[in-house]
Order: sequence, then C-alpha cells, then structure tokens
Amino acid sequence: MNNFTYTRATSVKDAAQRASTDQNAMFIAGGTNLVDRLKVFLDEPSQLIDISRLQMQRIERTANGGLRLGALVTNTAVADYPDIRRDYPMLSRAILSGASQQIRNMATVGGNLLQRTRCPYYYDTAFPCNKRQPGSGCPALTGINRMHAILGASEQCLAVHPSDMCIALAALDALVEVEGTKGKRQIPFTDFHRLPGNTPQRDTNLEPGELITAVVLPPIPFAKSGVYLKLRDRASYAFALISVAAAVDLEGERIKDVRLAIGGVAHKPWRATEAEKFLIGKPVNTETFQQAAEIALRGAKPLTHNGFKVEMTKRAIRRALTVSAKGGGVA
Repeated sequence: MNNFTYTRATSVKDAAQRASTDQNAMFIAGGTNLVDRLKVFLDEPSQLIDISRLQMQRIERTANGGLRLGALVTNTAVADYPDIRRDYPMLSRAILSGASQQIRNMATVGGNLLQRTRCPYYYDTAFPCNKRQPGSGCPALTGINRMHAILGASEQCLAVHPSDMCIALAALDALVEVEGTKGKRQIPFTDFHRLPGNTPQRDTNLEPGELITAVVLPPIPFAKSGVYLKLRDRASYAFALISVAAAVDLEGERIKDVRLAIGGVAHKPWRATEAEKFLIGKPVNTETFQQAAEIALRGAKPLTHNGFKVEMTKRAIRRALTVSAKGGGVA
C-alpha cells in the first residue's frame, strides 16, 4: 500500500477545502468499500480525510413532509427507522437485501451512493479496465459478462451499478444535497450517477472536492405500497442479477401515478420513465404490466452471456408492479 496522510475534518467546509486542494485525496467514513479497494491497490490516495465525526448523522422531517437523511446515517439506521418502514418500505427492504448486518452497521448513506462497480475485471488488476486506466480496454466485451449491463452501456464499460439502496432512491425521486468550496447544491437522484459513455472512470456528477451532506426523500403518499424485488444467485450476500423498485398509485381500477426503477442492468440506477408514462391511466391487469415491461426493456442490448436478463427483468417488473398494485408487501 502506498504511503498516505490521514486527517480528520472539523467541518464540511474544512473537508471540502482539503479535498479541493489535493486531487488525490479521498473521503472516508464507514470505509466498507474504500478499504477493500485500498487493499488491492485500486485506489492510492495521497491523503484520507476522515469525515465520520461530522454532524451529518440525523434523520429528520422536512418542511413539506418528506425526510432528510444525513450522509453519515448508517444503512442499519435508515432501514430500521419507523417512518422509513411505514412511508418508504421499498427503501427499507432494498437496504436489508444487501450486504451483511455488520456491513450495514458501518456503511453510510453517502458511502452507499459512492460505491464503485463490482465488476470482476475492475477488481482484478491482471486485466485491463477503462475504469481503472482509461483507454486500456474493456475485457468484459469478449469475456465472461453474465453480470454485466444490458441497458445504457458503451464499448468503454459494461459494468453495472452495485447498490440496492440507490435503486429505491431513484424510484423515490430523491435529491442529493452536496457541498463544496463553491457552495451548496441539490442534484436530482437520476442525474447523480452517470452512464459510462467515453468517461467510464467517472461514476457521478460530483465536482472535485464536493461532499455529499444528505439525501432528501420527497413526500410520496403512495410510496407506502412500494416494493423492492431482488433476484440473485443465492439468497443472501449477493449482488443483484436484477432488481426492481416499484410503487403504484390507483384511482379506482386505473393507474393514477407510478414509480419504476431497475437495478443490475446498467452503469447507474435505471429509471424506466417511458414505461411510467405508458402506465398512467391504464387499467390494472397483467397485460398492462407486460406492455410496460416490454417498453422498459425496448433498448436492451444483451451480451454473449447475459441474454437471460432481458426476460428475467420483464418478469420482475410485472411481479413488482402487481404486488404494489395490491397494496405492497414482500414481492
């Protein structure tokens, strides 16, 4: 491991200032993903800026009835928070479906958003990787790509976003609050992460030195019917082959509003906006949900080993929408 300095930030402004003057500095809080990357030399920072003691550890109501999750609130605290379990159950279920209890006790809201890809070619430095070294190539193009993207990928990178929490946050229209040396701003969650394009080394739209301070959940009454469905190779401690976050609002027998996001299919949490538009005003039945699933996967480009993901995703979407339309629960 390379030598680096360790400093403890005294405030958000102090952390942002330290990071902005050292482009090779990195923030550390729970460290559940960063420490793994340090061990295998994926990251070699010049300094680690410890933000774990900053005052960003509260969950509180917003003026409009939503919730503000401090960036240092642990995943466990979010999943167990009574208002989250009651008003945003898909978020609680998404968190509980990922990692182990010990990791959830350490992992933070802000850190969850900043996880790097879990692509095996990215983690194995014996292989080239455009995310590690831009221009070196993407071996997943011709290699084993069973876990890789079917939507929004490029020839530069086929990796998928690893988070469960983020799929639910995308469906819930969350906002990400950030602060840097230029001040504070809010980023709509669907704009926070990036598709790979020609710059796969950039996962987010954070500017240099910017620090996540909170995630804000808007008030969505029908989110109480929200579900999170995760399909994986084994029942625990596995990343999603496919995941779906869905919430359906009914007016009689027709759909008044809907939220739909998909995981395991793209470099970022994939919000199925065209499928959502199609569903508004439609009757609740299997045919409607099947048509929505077809629309959501219309642009899919399966690879050599992951063609199964297309049909699996359609079935997962249909199942999640069906369960939410019946009032929610475990999908």
